Amino acid sequence: MCRNIKTLFNFEPPATGDEIHASALQYVRKLSGFTHPSQKNQAAFEHAVEEVAATTRRLLAALETTAPPHDRDVEAAKARERAKVRFA
Repeated sequence: MCRNIKTLFNFEPPATGDEIHASALQYVRKLSGFTHPSQKNQAAFEHAVEEVAATTRRLLAALETTAPPHDRDVEAAKARERAKVRFA
C-alpha cells in the first residue's frame, strides 16, 4: 500500500472531498504506475480517479463503528513522532 494513502474512516471532523480525491489519486497512480499520464491516457486516468473517489465516498458513508472518532490533531502528532523515530 502506498504510504501516502491515509485512513479516512472514523475521524472528527470527517474526511473532506479533497482528502478523498487525494487518496483516490494516489491509489490510481500506484495501480497505473503513472504519476502524470500521457495525453492519450489522461481521460482514462481521470475517470478512474473519479470512480475510486465516488466508491470511497459510498464506502465511508456505509461503514459503522461503535468506537469514538479519532482526533486528527492527535493522530497527526503520533505520525510526526513515528517519523522522527523512523528518520532519526
